[in-house]
Amino acid sequence: MIERTARWIDDRLGASSFTREALNKVFPDHWSFMFGEIALYSFVVLLLTGTFLTFFFEPSLTEVTYDGAYAPLRGVHMSDAYRSVLDLSFEVRAGLVMRQIHHWAALVFIASIVAHLCRIFFTGAFRRPREINWMIGVTLLVLAIFNGFTGYSLPDDLLSGTGLRIAYSIALSMPLIGTWMAFLIFGGEFPADQIIGRLYVVHILLIPALLAGLIGAHLAILWRQKHTQFREPGRRETNVVGSKLWPTYAAKSMGLFFAVFAVLAFLGGLVQINPVWLYGPFEPQQVSSPAQPDWYLGWVDGALRVFPPWELRAFGFELPNPFFPAVLMPGITFALLYAWPFLEARYSKDREVHHLLDRPRDHPLRTALGAATLAFYTAMFFAASIDLLAKWMRVSVHTMLFIFQVLVIVSPIVAGWVTYRLMKALQASGADRFGHMPLSALRSAREASKGS
Repeated sequence: MIERTARWIDDRLGASSFTREALNKVFPDHWSFMFGEIALYSFVVLLLTGTFLTFFFEPSLTEVTYDGAYAPLRGVHMSDAYRSVLDLSFEVRAGLVMRQIHHWAALVFIASIVAHLCRIFFTGAFRRPREINWMIGVTLLVLAIFNGFTGYSLPDDLLSGTGLRIAYSIALSMPLIGTWMAFLIFGGEFPADQIIGRLYVVHILLIPALLAGLIGAHLAILWRQKHTQFREPGRRETNVVGSKLWPTYAAKSMGLFFAVFAVLAFLGGLVQINPVWLYGPFEPQQVSSPAQPDWYLGWVDGALRVFPPWELRAFGFELPNPFFPAVLMPGITFALLYAWPFLEARYSKDREVHHLLDRPRDHPLRTALGAATLAFYTAMFFAASIDLLAKWMRVSVHTMLFIFQVLVIVSPIVAGWVTYRLMKALQASGADRFGHMPLSALRSAREASKGS
């Protein structure tokens, strides 16, 4: 009966030929291709744990008096949102481990997207015909960062409230539309009583739907265009060397899924993260110190700290200080990311179809620019902790601030120059890796650059 049913369906849909072709599709084997899969599987864990948390979280700022299991906060006035997070952490069976798995999965999700984008950038996988998929990937990163911030802000604790206060100032700093944007997002002046409910809808409905749709489109385009692969003997622009989807690649991929799930469960069960009960409920007149956001927004926080106190006023308008590091700089960052495939094609005059990947040494300038960019944002990331670093190193905050203001300028230049020299030397030596490259290659590359 099952066979007859399958034949009946296939006779009307013609699914057997598609299924046969799909199962025989070949995927290359390389460890760097796993970053995208880790992002996908972290998103699956986010959906599963987020669904569990949705049943118990109350997105309400209605004031209540806490009388739950956590004794130090009994009798304290707080929002219903914060009260429900405390109940999730101390009274709901498996609630705390689910909260922590969800938080760790969000961090790994964004980190794997960043690593995936870096792999694509340094190997030139964004070139024709993959410009659309590159832009989809950048959009996924933007949405993931924004959704991470909305989830981080939902508990209404003192730390997340400090982050919302900063976000409100950033929204207000936008010229012309700042006031309207702040009102649209927050529903009034900070602290507004509608912000948690609005963030909740965005966090569990709007952005996850966009992420799921874009991930589906990303995979569909990848399937249609076939996978890239590194240059090795037997690999050409017209073929793909690797494992068939079924059963080899599917088994490997499922093993990776369970490994990702296991690591996230381990972190969620044994490594504490975001202990909101230690911060206390949000109070508008209080600010938590030290206050650092999750890692994916550390570069914005660092930029706010190291940027000089500049403001522009002209013709009755003002560009306040937060606009430059928190609106203009991220805007330029993501605009360049979106435009990079087209900028490189215009600069290099290379508009050919590419299915074979570059090694970083093949394009020293691109690699050097990428290294300089990573150094720039890494310096700003650590600048978000200048208060803690000043305390640990027993120096003044002003001294640490000056150090990072210098590092933000100097480190990209040094990183770019060193990377360019290394790539040119590695290219000239013909060695497979740095460990096999003779030191004389650096001298030869320096002489060659002087001669040119």
